[in-house]
Amino acid sequence: MLLIAKRAVRAKLFPMSFAQVLDNLPLQKSQLLQRFDALLSSKSDLELEELAQQAHGLTLKNFGHTMRLFAPLYLSNECINNCRYCGFSRDNPILRVTLSLEQVEAEGRHLAKEGFRNVLLVAGEHPKFVGQTYLEDCVRALAPDFSSISIEVGPMETAEYAPIVRAGAEGLVVYQETYDRGTYADLHTAGPKRDFNWRLDCALRGYDAGFRRLGIGALFGLYRWQEEALSLAAHVEYLLKHCWQAQVTVSLPRLRPAAGEFHPPFSMTDRELAQLICAFRIAFPEVGIVLSTRERAALRDALAPLGVTMMSAGSHTEPGGYTGQGADDLHRTVRGRIVAPEFENGEDVLATGQFEISDDRSPADVAAALRRSGFEPVWKDWDAGLLVK
Repeated sequence: MLLIAKRAVRAKLFPMSFAQVLDNLPLQKSQLLQRFDALLSSKSDLELEELAQQAHGLTLKNFGHTMRLFAPLYLSNECINNCRYCGFSRDNPILRVTLSLEQVEAEGRHLAKEGFRNVLLVAGEHPKFVGQTYLEDCVRALAPDFSSISIEVGPMETAEYAPIVRAGAEGLVVYQETYDRGTYADLHTAGPKRDFNWRLDCALRGYDAGFRRLGIGALFGLYRWQEEALSLAAHVEYLLKHCWQAQVTVSLPRLRPAAGEFHPPFSMTDRELAQLICAFRIAFPEVGIVLSTRERAALRDALAPLGVTMMSAGSHTEPGGYTGQGADDLHRTVRGRIVAPEFENGEDVLATGQFEISDDRSPADVAAALRRSGFEPVWKDWDAGLLVK
């Protein structure tokens, strides 16, 4: 009844869905989005430096000298979607595995020893292997060691998210990948991910289920970065209005090499990425900005002061990547069909990762670099005990 009431209130106050907002965006921009659009225009070196100083000042004002650290924990690389840019794509002939609950716990213990108290559970979309009950069990098993648990999995219904929230998950991350409908259709050739609007509304369904952190993003390289960024900013603005009780974060990942050898049709330079981070910080002073290990170490160190509030460290993008879990359960798929894997004697093999990382420093090294730059790494900034009355 509470969820129905919340939806009714939202429908009354905000009758237009984000799909409608997105489709009308070329003709109708809010004043905030007009300002954001201007921040993306071509800038001289002096103008960009001025933006950087402004963004840095706003970051210090709203977040201080802190940097929240997290680690992705990949549960499974099984997937029923064909996404041309993703290493987990169904038709890629890769080594796959879904970790058992005990294997997930072993990976979690390793990350906890590294200092992490904030973990992101990631999996390909395959209901046979990764469903509501499995995720609920994983969250419940990891909750004693991690005060903040988020999930990045295939979109679900609100009713499916709710038990995962009750088990201890507090964050939901879902990237639209690209906000251009034509490009989206070309890149997603099979599977439920082809439904553009279903994915677009995922954050709202998660909010109704009780997630207190919502993370969105676009994968830069699939479409023109300025147009992608404007659509992403419109999505942020929409969520801030609809999901005002949640914390919203935005991620700005650039494509990295992955199985399938997809070549990005568009590019985004380091300078443009820096400008984009500044634009988001200036337009949305209190929104978190995430920077992952997709970017090389020196660039991450340089971008951190411009507006970044959350960074991954020591990441692995393959299930079992931290401790070798699941190595005995690997299988290979060819166009979605399971075939026996072929290994050479003595070969040390792991499941295939989603993409190649660029910053391979250890969590301790990342933390040390942050301290040298005047930041205080934050391993824990939330505890469910705060809600106990």
